[in-house]
Amino acid sequence: MSDNLQSMYASWMQQIMAQAMKQNPLQDWMKHSPFGNESSIPQMLKEFGAELDPQVLTRLQAEYFEELGNLWKDFLSAKLPEFNDRRFSAPDWHKQTNHAYNAAMYLLNARFLSLLADSVKAPEKKRQKIRFAVQQMIDAMSPANFLATNPEAQAKLVETGGESLMHGISQMLDDMQKGRISLTDESAFEVGKNVATSEGKVIFENRLFQLIQFSPLTKTVHQRPLLMVPPCINKYYILDLQPENSLVRYAVEQGHTVFLISWANPDESMGDVTWDDYIEQGAMKAIEVVQEISKQDKMNAFGFCVGGTILSTALAVLADRGIHPASSLTLLTTLLDFSNTGVLDVFVDELQVSMREQTLGHGGLMPGRDLASTFSSLRPNDLVWNYVQSNYLKGQKPPAFDLLYWNSDSTNLPGPMFCWYLRNTYLENSLMLPNKLRVAGSPVDLGRIDAPVFIYGSREDHIVPWQAAYASTAILNPKKKTKNRFVLGASGHIAGVINPASKNKRNYWLNDKIGQDPQQWFDSAQEVPGSWWPEWAQFLSEHGGKMVKAPLKAGNVVYSEIESAPGRYVKVRAN
Repeated sequence: MSDNLQSMYASWMQQIMAQAMKQNPLQDWMKHSPFGNESSIPQMLKEFGAELDPQVLTRLQAEYFEELGNLWKDFLSAKLPEFNDRRFSAPDWHKQTNHAYNAAMYLLNARFLSLLADSVKAPEKKRQKIRFAVQQMIDAMSPANFLATNPEAQAKLVETGGESLMHGISQMLDDMQKGRISLTDESAFEVGKNVATSEGKVIFENRLFQLIQFSPLTKTVHQRPLLMVPPCINKYYILDLQPENSLVRYAVEQGHTVFLISWANPDESMGDVTWDDYIEQGAMKAIEVVQEISKQDKMNAFGFCVGGTILSTALAVLADRGIHPASSLTLLTTLLDFSNTGVLDVFVDELQVSMREQTLGHGGLMPGRDLASTFSSLRPNDLVWNYVQSNYLKGQKPPAFDLLYWNSDSTNLPGPMFCWYLRNTYLENSLMLPNKLRVAGSPVDLGRIDAPVFIYGSREDHIVPWQAAYASTAILNPKKKTKNRFVLGASGHIAGVINPASKNKRNYWLNDKIGQDPQQWFDSAQEVPGSWWPEWAQFLSEHGGKMVKAPLKAGNVVYSEIESAPGRYVKVRAN
């Protein structure tokens, strides 16, 4: 080791030994107690403008000190505490007395901090913000996040003679240059080489998107094409990671002629683009091109997340003009009714939206790194602290994982478009109200979309709560609601969607009786093992028309090949 590294190594070891030699750990524990000092959580809650019922506070204090006393008795009798938390699952946390009690005390404090936050007297929106802020603090203060209190990292340090610390510091400095934490080995992937590999051609482009037509894998295809609209907040290849987990390839294998929008990653030249532009020059233009190439008036239309919101808005605008191009509509983890936006609600209020409008509403970019940081903060233990521990404290190189590579490939958003979206959906929830909004010169009434709908929600989705996805069943196709379907999958916003049929993992729930109450729907639903993709494939085939000979080449005389898939746009990375 170099002299500097030896010095740093010695300093860390001194901290570790000092921690281990404490004569009165109870006194140290109390410094971090929710009730143990003047700058405690009750005081912090008052600064938030929230109050605690004195009786509730007294009860929680009594319960806390009772449990603290029991923990202290166990410590004095050399009885190791028992706890079950995956952050402290390694044997070192349970075998070494000091580390075991550090973890146990942290978990005790964390539980009562959460109880205090849950007990505040305040409007629900403020309560939600308080709970979120307290949880962020709880997660950040885990002893697993610091070398001096993480026995796994200390063991690695001794085992490698300091090499793990050297690698950890090096990786931390590299990430500081990137401006983000590395979640995967990014050198293992290249767009177009081993992700986004489905064969196809770009047959149209404007400044907002490229349109890809994928090559057929069957001799015959459904007469009506499938148009896929992914979210513009991320790259499209979440739907086309690798052949074994590609939803695009799966649809092509089912005999569909698949067209897909690959959104541009905006730079400063697109700082003036509006929501209307994404509807008219984006989704509506793609629909027009697909109709001209396929020579079909009708198509299966598909939207994922924000892509589903964009597609639904476009279909409503077209419906106002007397045009109904969708033979069916598929929406995956999509919000149309924004009354329940889950934890994202803590980031949206009049003050924050007004601030964004002042800075970005008339031009500029919402940086992709800011959006990525926001989403990471929703799951900090999984997407932040887990990697702080492994990458920096233990010096481990993150393994190659295609989904996390995609997650790190962020996109910017045009400021005017982003601000319109924030105010009219998340803040004011106006999109679901018939004719409340005008987009591209037309009043928007989602109920006028004349197509059967397949709606998918993920049970553990923290971005689009499944109950919010279910709410679309009351908005879309109201006169023919019996033709709509709702499918609930296991897992979260992304992992629930990307659940390949070939792997037959997880499970999903079905219930043909769609009513107003999502919980009632779930209570009567049938649980089915495996992937929900075959359910979707059956729905598409019912609305895809007769089977015809697969096209020999992409495009037509007007829309000829520009370049091979995945195209240039998807390769542009946000600065």
